[in-house]
Amino acid sequence: MQKNIINQIQACASMQELEELRISVLGKNGSLSRKFAELKNLDEDSKKKTAANLNKEKDEFNKYYNEKAQLLQEKELELKMQENVFNFAYFDDRAKTAAFHPLMQTMDKIINYFVNLNFSIESGPLIEDDFHNFEALNLPSSHPARDMQDTFYFKNKNLLRTHTSPVQIRTMLKQKPPIRIIAPGAVFRRDFDITHTPMFHQIEGLVVEDGDRVSFANLKSLLEEFLIYIFGDVKIRFRPSFFPFTEPSAEVDISCVFCKGSGCRVCKHTGWLEVLGCGVVDSNVFNFVSYENVSGYAFGLGIERFAMLLHKIPDLRSMYEGDLRLLEQFR
Repeated sequence: MQKNIINQIQACASMQELEELRISVLGKNGSLSRKFAELKNLDEDSKKKTAANLNKEKDEFNKYYNEKAQLLQEKELELKMQENVFNFAYFDDRAKTAAFHPLMQTMDKIINYFVNLNFSIESGPLIEDDFHNFEALNLPSSHPARDMQDTFYFKNKNLLRTHTSPVQIRTMLKQKPPIRIIAPGAVFRRDFDITHTPMFHQIEGLVVEDGDRVSFANLKSLLEEFLIYIFGDVKIRFRPSFFPFTEPSAEVDISCVFCKGSGCRVCKHTGWLEVLGCGVVDSNVFNFVSYENVSGYAFGLGIERFAMLLHKIPDLRSMYEGDLRLLEQFR
């Protein structure tokens, strides 16, 4: 190869210059390409000899070109990394301290309350079968309440659990009373708006004792003390409701934390906000786990709902968007 071509390659200061040189040599109208085009005018012997020399020049050019290209690419990458390097001096002292997500703050606060009352923490799989998620909770296949669950099903008929209640069933199947547990964790339903997400978190509680030692009065007393601990000086009411796995059942409301019960848009001008569901465990549930002569109560609440009320967050979805403008308020 001509010495000046090699010098030109080595003198290129950027990939753009190197590419322009490549086109001038190997492009459609490049100097070496034109020589290849002239081979047709030579006799057979001269064509072979000239073609061999031209291919050698081409290979040599490509060798020097590739070596130079690698050097230039490494240099450009290094410059780009230097331009984009993080300057941590831009961060203020607040960036040196961490904080819990408001959802986790709320969950920890609730868990700590019940752990101090001698509740143990139990967990279960996120992927459940029909028996633990529905059947054993007094929700047979024909039960209309199944339509309320908006369930994610798999092809093998397993499903993403729609509540943490299966943990209660699994706990009762592996141990005998007395039972005093809470089951925190993620659950899944096909729903998405300002107050619902496809994945959210629940804490459910279960107390089971031998005989008739557990009553709705015990449940009511426990939940009233709990809600005052969480929300402070609020009014509390229990409304009769229906849940397949408890009977009698109730939904629990607190006076609106936004308007103090006077009526606003958040509470739909009723002055009340629903916060949890509860009830005395249905005897059919005990039959599924082979419990006899026992009594118990259960309750369940959504962590996101409690977090929204505690921190006055208007849109549930904002807790999952990672927006620092929201999260830095909980430092």
